[in-house]
Amino acid sequence: MLKIGLGAAAVIVCSASFVCSAQASSQTVDTLDPAIKSRIDRIAAGVMEQRGVPSASVAVVQGGKLVYTRAYGKAHIDPDKAATPDMRYSIGSISKQFTASAILILQEQGKLKLDDAVGKYVPGLTRGDEVTVRQILSHTSGYQDYWPEDYLMTPMMKPTTAQSILDTWAKKPLDFEPGTQWQYSNTNYVVAGMIVEKVSGQKLMEFLGEHIFHPLGMKSVWDTDQEKLTQTDATAYIRAALGPLRPAPKEGRNWMFAAGELAMTAHDLALWDESMIARSVLKAESYKEMFTEVKLKDGKGTHYGLGVEVGEHDGKLEIEHSGEVTGFVADNIVLPDDGVAVVVLTNHMAGGAGQIASLAADTVAGTKRSAAEEQALAIYQGLQKGEIDRSLLAPNLNDYFDAQTVADFKSSLGPLGEPLSFQQVRESLRGGMTMRAFRIVYPTRRLSLSTYTYPDGKLEQYLVDPMD
Repeated sequence: MLKIGLGAAAVIVCSASFVCSAQASSQTVDTLDPAIKSRIDRIAAGVMEQRGVPSASVAVVQGGKLVYTRAYGKAHIDPDKAATPDMRYSIGSISKQFTASAILILQEQGKLKLDDAVGKYVPGLTRGDEVTVRQILSHTSGYQDYWPEDYLMTPMMKPTTAQSILDTWAKKPLDFEPGTQWQYSNTNYVVAGMIVEKVSGQKLMEFLGEHIFHPLGMKSVWDTDQEKLTQTDATAYIRAALGPLRPAPKEGRNWMFAAGELAMTAHDLALWDESMIARSVLKAESYKEMFTEVKLKDGKGTHYGLGVEVGEHDGKLEIEHSGEVTGFVADNIVLPDDGVAVVVLTNHMAGGAGQIASLAADTVAGTKRSAAEEQALAIYQGLQKGEIDRSLLAPNLNDYFDAQTVADFKSSLGPLGEPLSFQQVRESLRGGMTMRAFRIVYPTRRLSLSTYTYPDGKLEQYLVDPMD
């Protein structure tokens, strides 16, 4: 688990690392354009209904500044309690980027180097004289993951130690030669956390508090590796198959050390996103290291930097990571060049956080449509009104769109209104034509559209079908 998507007790965290165990008095922010806000609210409500998510807490950064926070749904059921922006949620593996940042800070201080062997700091690990710090932060080390499962196993309900995790999983033969493959592994970050503590002489949470949480005013941060969240925070839920929501079990102490131990409000995670956009906590070279895709020895890309996934949004840099621990799923998207970030925290393992975050990020940053997407969308919008430009149609498709078919498109698609997303997902050649597949997303359903286009631009096919 602890997906890409483990210290001291909470009271000690507050005093030793300057991170307060109580939330700020109010973390509600509302300066976002009403039209964008309405669309995000619609996205969140629709995805939650579709996925059966009890609650979600959302924060939006625009122009490099936090402009919107809102919580939706129920943070607790039986008895019901509405979610609020002041409530904390576990962020799971989004914690990894903080551990990676701690390593980068230590490199800035001249206390280690990314290309040092991990055995220099944590002795006894398999091939510790070959595996580098960079490789553990980028999941290219070969150390086997100690928690690939998507549920909490019985042994993990009991306390452990970071050293015990490494003794069991990081002293096995490597799953592959270092640097030759990418494989997500929480074990890597337990190694990283131990390196931070040995090199800095501080507990990981103390170090993060001093160098990141306190300077950024992230007052809600909580170490769930030592203490479970309180009754004033969101409750974690799980569901067996299609059964009812039930309270999630809690991992034992130390299982999430350095890999997924953090909980906080969406507001405070957005403060961290502000700092990544401004590049204000680390030095410029450290952000470059963090945001650069690590390549394998054969030159292939991994789509992963140091503690973050690295991709593109409309040709610009996108930094993303999801997080999952028992009963919580989170997603964090940062578009540094656009000054945009979206945080979504949920208290159920049905997912949906990534879907909300992706659609909301597109809404705030905007997306550029190709000529094919623009044409397909225009036809779709016309059919919702019972209209079609027949000059675009080849003879067969013109016959297909008789009066009854156009009326059926209008009656079935018109009530759905404006899609949240209309995107081409595939293109290929077939029968002397270009075949294009599109995905059309609404709050509670998705549709597929397939088109065939002749070289002269005339359409031979335009079919809409349900995806779900």
